Amino acid sequence: MAAEVQPLPLVKLPSGPSPVTPEQRYWRSFKNQKSHTSTATWPISHISFPAQTGAVLSNSMVAATKLNDLFAVTSGPRVDIFSIRKRELLKTIGRFDSEAHSGEIRADGRVLVAGEDSGKMQVFDVGGGTRAVILKTWHIHKQPVWVTKWSPTELTTLMSCSDDKTVRLWDLPSNNPSHTFTGHSDYVRSGAFIPGGNSNMLVTGSYDETVRVWDARTPGGSVFTFKHKDPIEEVLPLPGGTTLLAASGNTISVLDLVAAKPLRLITNHQKTVTSLSLASNGKRVVSGSLDGHVKVFETSNWNVVFGSKYPSPILSLSVIAAGAAQEDRHLAVGMQSGVLAIRTKLSGAAAEKARERAAIEAAIGTSALDKIDARNAKRKRAAVSNKNMDMLGENVDVIIPTSDTGSRKKKLKPWQRNYKDGFYAACLDEVIDMSGPEYQPLVALTVLVALRHRSALREALEGRDEVSIIPLLKWVSKYIVDPRYLSICVDVSFHLYDLYSEHVAGNSELAELFQALLGKVSRAASKAQAAIEVAGMLETLTLGNN
Repeated sequence: MAAEVQPLPLVKLPSGPSPVTPEQRYWRSFKNQKSHTSTATWPISHISFPAQTGAVLSNSMVAATKLNDLFAVTSGPRVDIFSIRKRELLKTIGRFDSEAHSGEIRADGRVLVAGEDSGKMQVFDVGGGTRAVILKTWHIHKQPVWVTKWSPTELTTLMSCSDDKTVRLWDLPSNNPSHTFTGHSDYVRSGAFIPGGNSNMLVTGSYDETVRVWDARTPGGSVFTFKHKDPIEEVLPLPGGTTLLAASGNTISVLDLVAAKPLRLITNHQKTVTSLSLASNGKRVVSGSLDGHVKVFETSNWNVVFGSKYPSPILSLSVIAAGAAQEDRHLAVGMQSGVLAIRTKLSGAAAEKARERAAIEAAIGTSALDKIDARNAKRKRAAVSNKNMDMLGENVDVIIPTSDTGSRKKKLKPWQRNYKDGFYAACLDEVIDMSGPEYQPLVALTVLVALRHRSALREALEGRDEVSIIPLLKWVSKYIVDPRYLSICVDVSFHLYDLYSEHVAGNSELAELFQALLGKVSRAASKAQAAIEVAGMLETLTLGNN
């Protein structure tokens, strides 16, 4: 039994550059790059600033966060303090006996805590003066301290994680930890407070390939344990306090703390993911990896909405927010080469447009906004199609469908029915008339290419009178100077001349159209000859200079 004849599909043009999405425009507005190189090109191991979280903050904490203008960059045995507004280095803390880790500024911008390889933790006064004063020193950990973080809700509470496999909770006035959590069987290299936990709930990641959730109010401390296949390099709780991200090897796992189960495994990086950061008030997550790529994920379906490449493996990154609304201000990336790259978001009209989009998204929802974007993109389809057609070759044939979609048959248009039934002349008349309400040049090109492919082009052009020849000549005369249509126009012209040249003398309108076609071809040939001559002269000049 013969297969059913399928409707003739339109010629599929080579895909051109993808339209730029609003998300790409937003992240590309982070320009005005400024780079700093650390002393002795020490790798940039940590970048941090006191960001607001989804937790309920006291009035004093909110005021402190708004007033803060500092972010910290840790590299080698020092911590550099930068200004968010000016992107300039304000002071350097170098009072460490060994390599420093995880320099973190408190929300009020007055105090910084950092660990080091010797096992010490030190608290510095960075609020005034050019020299940082040591306020507190703890030397309880027996091995390097890799994580030190301030509580998002209390100014005097902080946590630490160490290679001695312990996690400790501290109160600033006290000389000893208020809680010590044990349970990891290898180095603990990442940790954070969970928003909404009133400084009692923590999450840590270890080289024993587990992520553990701790509660200081629970005997034993450990609440959940998530086992992975690779060591945990970074953990990041989302603002709601119910979802957690964990970077393990080249993957990022999305964990549900309420259901105690994994939700998604993100595998967009090729090498180890080293850093995670929140952006856009928790609506986006930014990741950095040893493959040198920075990727931005939306937090609903965890799709990549933007990406960029850096020249060196990425060890740390942070999207630094500023102002009362905590709007994204800088994208700071620290690399193995010792370079700190800071890209600053454009302000003015671009910022206003982003705010308007956020307001619309909040009012009507993401799905409705996507539909609006789709309608706007449809209006630009003609321009995109023209760009795609620039790459159309001369040897394009019909794309034959190879699979049955199983959907209900669509009603065929008149030209499609004529083509299917073998009435090629009628089919060509339907699509070639440029005065028709449904005329589309791409449809005409599709039909002509298909007829040539079937060796039916001459059949469709034979047996015509003067009235039916005129639309064909007008179409060829319009498009023969367009390189995208040149091949098929030449074929049609040869057939028309061969079939109807003897009738030109008896019809003045046909004679004028053939003469106009000749004039267009002659002018195009003259321009092409001039272009060849110019190319030859330029080539001669180039060879002479060499």
